[in-house]
Amino acid sequence: MTAEDYKEGQLILIDKPLEWTSFQVVNKVRWLLKKEFGLKKIKVGHAGTLDPLASGLLILCVGKFTKKIDTYQAQEKEYTGTITLGATTPSYDLETEIDETFDISQITEENILNTATLFTGEIEQQPPVFSALKKEGKRLYEFARAGEDVEIPKRKIHISTFEITDINLPDVTFRVVCSKGTYIRSLAHDFGKALNNGGHLSALRRTRIGDYTVNNAQTITSFETELRR
Repeated sequence: MTAEDYKEGQLILIDKPLEWTSFQVVNKVRWLLKKEFGLKKIKVGHAGTLDPLASGLLILCVGKFTKKIDTYQAQEKEYTGTITLGATTPSYDLETEIDETFDISQITEENILNTATLFTGEIEQQPPVFSALKKEGKRLYEFARAGEDVEIPKRKIHISTFEITDINLPDVTFRVVCSKGTYIRSLAHDFGKALNNGGHLSALRRTRIGDYTVNNAQTITSFETELRR
């Protein structure tokens, strides 16, 4: 692959590691391309953010393909993950500390499986306040970190599959197939509420975007190695 190939447009599928932000991956790949080909600049963008505590498929658009980012962002996504019941956090995941605990002794496997059926089809979901969505020119997480209350409108999303794959309380593992704009952290939080309990997301991996799967993605290290061949 030449510098011109990348400028004309390429897709790079990366398996994002835990604790990296999506922007760190973009910046790393851009830096590698500039260094390898001696470029002053090269456009690189991602088609759908993954939180630092999530791993999995990140589609990077390079060169002229950055114009197609919206197309890839709009495609259906698949995730696997774990909801931990019996506790909530302000961020709905492990980014923040537990703020409330609940007794899970009355929760049964039947409760869990029946509740999962409530979360398919078109549903209304409130995004987490610890998110990069903007309101009044500020990111929601800026309000949250400043301790300010902010009203977040619900949005309609579509979940075509919400499958419980294992139950080992307090942990419930799942597979979900959903539309653009779905927050899996909010799904975990709402799932706990629907059980008259509490829940937060303790693990997440994106396995597919449209027809692209994480099985065909490279690690950052393997991309760097291939680039230098």
